[in-house]
Amino acid sequence: MKIFSASQIQACDAYTIHSNGISSVDLMERAATACVDYIKDHYTTSTLFVVLCGTGNNGGDGLAITRLLHKEGYGAKAFLLMMNDTLSHDCQVNYERLVMIDKTLVETLQIGTFIADIPPNIVVIDAILGTGITRPPKGWLADFIQGINQLPNTKIAIDLPSGLPADNVPDSGSAVIMANDTLSFQFYKRSFFHPEAEAFRGNIHILDIGLNATFIAGTHTHYNTVDRDTILGIYHPRPPFAHKGNFGNAWLVGGSYGKMGAVVLASQAALRAGAGIVTALIPECGYTIQQSALPEALCQTNGDEHITAIEGWEDAHAIGIGPGLGTHEDTATAFAEFIDTCKMPVVLDADALNLLAKHQDLLNKIPADSILTPHPKEYTRLFGTSPDSMLQLEGARTHAMRYNVYIVLKGHHTAIVTPEGECWYNMTGNAGMATGGSGDVLTGIITGLLAQGYTSREAAILGVYLHGLAGDIAATVASQEAMIAGDITAYLGKAFQSLAKQ
Repeated sequence: MKIFSASQIQACDAYTIHSNGISSVDLMERAATACVDYIKDHYTTSTLFVVLCGTGNNGGDGLAITRLLHKEGYGAKAFLLMMNDTLSHDCQVNYERLVMIDKTLVETLQIGTFIADIPPNIVVIDAILGTGITRPPKGWLADFIQGINQLPNTKIAIDLPSGLPADNVPDSGSAVIMANDTLSFQFYKRSFFHPEAEAFRGNIHILDIGLNATFIAGTHTHYNTVDRDTILGIYHPRPPFAHKGNFGNAWLVGGSYGKMGAVVLASQAALRAGAGIVTALIPECGYTIQQSALPEALCQTNGDEHITAIEGWEDAHAIGIGPGLGTHEDTATAFAEFIDTCKMPVVLDADALNLLAKHQDLLNKIPADSILTPHPKEYTRLFGTSPDSMLQLEGARTHAMRYNVYIVLKGHHTAIVTPEGECWYNMTGNAGMATGGSGDVLTGIITGLLAQGYTSREAAILGVYLHGLAGDIAATVASQEAMIAGDITAYLGKAFQSLAKQ
């Protein structure tokens, strides 16, 4: 699904109004109807609602929702916060419609007025501010929002929580409604995918309000979500007459004394991802561990307690390097020589990234279309600090284009950034995957997919999606708290099976 900016969404609204021959008030009615349909599916008519409305179009949505809830037999009352002297046109229309039904259904609140006595069983609907905000709430409005946040009531935000920007993350300490659920019209807002919005957005529900499909299809954006349709366009099942030679030889380079588990996890994940052959290049100290833990993989050794040379990989179809590798001086020299020699895309993770951070001159030597998989701290070591997670991601886009690589910036919504500057936010995964070894499993999956002939772009997007999906399946069995990295690999098969189901 495409992620549009606030200005693109406004343009989409305008295009829909013009092409469909409807008014902006009609489109607002669609949006309000979609919200009320959601409420009808989740709340009985015994539920009472307080609807907080601003003076702009988001407030117009709230006034229309109040009217429609009343029509459906719900108890609902709107409070119109007079932030400005005048209402937007569509807000005014819906105010008049509501007053015509019953003027007691709406009450105006002047600047300096607060609500402090809403009974806890009443659901609060937030329709104060929408996507058009250009600065954080200040003064009375900020205090009003903070007061609502202190209430124990369930809160539903319309389109996005008031005070939350669509296209960037809120400043620390900004007044933003802390919603339990957000009913977002047609599109995700980009801020939803960043940890700074976690406390505010709640559960996201995308409501289709019939915006023009031609505009959506024809309008470019750098930002997208990775959803099932995206994956079905990438994934290709195995042909029935295939043999192991059709699915490539994936090499995993890593391991050092005390850190052999990482390369074992990566090797096993590469096999589970479908690689025909997996070869682990490890130091001698890990030979028995690797062979005992994973007899299905081939094993080559170099060095005693750490790798001292990276050799023999010329027949590999894909190479993943870094899990448990260590940063010994001998290993650093071997890694630099490998980067100098290798011309095929490689997957770089963990200590490979740490070595790049220590030897920045190697960044310009990384093979084109390689895939870097840093978590935020590894990214910081590589490229420096950023004021917030969205600016960090924008930095990743710049570096991906500069070095002609893919950057997989790991997190709750792992973002895959391409050399063309595209950004794909992943929609699978859960907090149970925040456990040691999870990143090693991801490295193995992506390397295994590369070995099978998927392009770097395809392997990164598909690999991240499968990694998260397997984690979601594992969480239903093991719980998020008890999940370990090996559980993600164990449920890769179920993740693949789900792709075959229509």
